[in-house]
Amino acid sequence: MGEGAAPPPPLLLVITGPTGSGKSDLALEVSDHLAATLPVEIVSVDSVQVYRGMDIGTAKPGGAARASVPHHLIDIRDPADSYSAGEFVRDARSAIAAILQRGRLPLLVGGTMLYLRALDQGLAPMPPASEAVRREIDAQAASAGWPALHAELERVDAAAAARIARTDAQRIQRALEVHRLTGVPISQWQRGTHGAREEFRWLRYALLPTSRVDWRRQLAARFTAMLTAGLVDEVGALYARGDLTERHSSVRAVGYRQLWQFCAGDCSLAQAVQRANIATAQLAKRQLTWLRREQGMTVLPAHAVGLAAIVARSIQAAARA
Repeated sequence: MGEGAAPPPPLLLVITGPTGSGKSDLALEVSDHLAATLPVEIVSVDSVQVYRGMDIGTAKPGGAARASVPHHLIDIRDPADSYSAGEFVRDARSAIAAILQRGRLPLLVGGTMLYLRALDQGLAPMPPASEAVRREIDAQAASAGWPALHAELERVDAAAAARIARTDAQRIQRALEVHRLTGVPISQWQRGTHGAREEFRWLRYALLPTSRVDWRRQLAARFTAMLTAGLVDEVGALYARGDLTERHSSVRAVGYRQLWQFCAGDCSLAQAVQRANIATAQLAKRQLTWLRREQGMTVLPAHAVGLAAIVARSIQAAARA
């Protein structure tokens, strides 16, 4: 660096990928490799791990992992509360600043792609949620189905509809809500925002499956393991609270929604498991589609041997640059 030159922006590390690709395990292994020279702290990028009492179905890091490496943005909300991308950006920025202040590297780990994009590109200030409008939209969805509401979104905001799946209830609801409250399409609100892209040197690693068939089999086996670990009881405890419904974002999470229907007596356990496996595969497909559109990702084969050492060496090289 020349005399008087500004120091380079701080490093910001990202390990992302679709569900079941081994993000958390890789992050912990990378952390072990870097511990002596470049200690890291992990910032969760998971819209469901924020909720307390939702551990098994979210594959939340256990106590030992969280004791060995500091984790942030886990267990910060009650399942009855909402948590938005805007709140994530605020909380993630705060965590990142504190980690850098401690002389450590922030490592963002998770598969909620909307959160990563919001941090990178920014979010426009939009109107707060309206419970009345959301109830109205939920009632329409119960009557006509979310694909019909997606068709309505296509009429009022074709750009948003092109990015949102016909079954993505949460995002369809928010896009319609913003339009009904303001008369302005959400895609227009989202243009011209400022994110953190220029504030950091981003090192982004994306874990992608090498075999779709094997991966789907692994996802089904993973869900079976969650059931064995007590996922039905975990969902049953949430159901027994009495203050949660399928309108809450936490309950709409993949796996939880389907077992909620079993707890409510709307289907058998076998049917719930089948629906959960289908929903998991659909989520994974959406995540893959999103990742393939992202720029600046270093693509890595999920679950490959020796990945942690490779990633650690590339981080060390970037830190020396």
